[in-house]
Amino acid sequence: MSKHPPDQEHIDENMMKVEVNLDDTPGEWLGYVMDKLFDAGANDVYYTPIYMKKNRPAVQLQLLCSEDRFAEMKDIVLAETTTLGIRYYPISVYRMERQIREVDTKWGPVTVKEGLLRDRVVKAAPEYEHCKALAEQHHVPLKDVYHEVWKQLK
Repeated sequence: MSKHPPDQEHIDENMMKVEVNLDDTPGEWLGYVMDKLFDAGANDVYYTPIYMKKNRPAVQLQLLCSEDRFAEMKDIVLAETTTLGIRYYPISVYRMERQIREVDTKWGPVTVKEGLLRDRVVKAAPEYEHCKALAEQHHVPLKDVYHEVWKQLK
């Protein structure tokens, strides 16, 4: 695990990247597996469409976790998918310095995560759950809430 606060620029050492090709796992299971992996402490989980031998459509499950969570991730993948094996390798992850701020919109406040490069904000991302809640509460399209946040950021 990193010895740095999560908002400071740093490199996470002792991380593991896991890959599994799944050509016979039903699509309904994939979301379930993703939730289980995140609940168990995965840093990231995603699927990529691929083609395997004989042009069989499939998905590749990839996940990132700390080395101390690897055994649990492996157990989940092997128990909850149709794979008979996994690929894994150590990896280091660079993390930008981050700061959180609140932006006021006409519908209410939204938390925004900002990425800093040499003490300068170079990217900003509104918190999805806050935007979603405002969109639902005020019966406006989610894209309008995002647009309002981005206007406030300029």
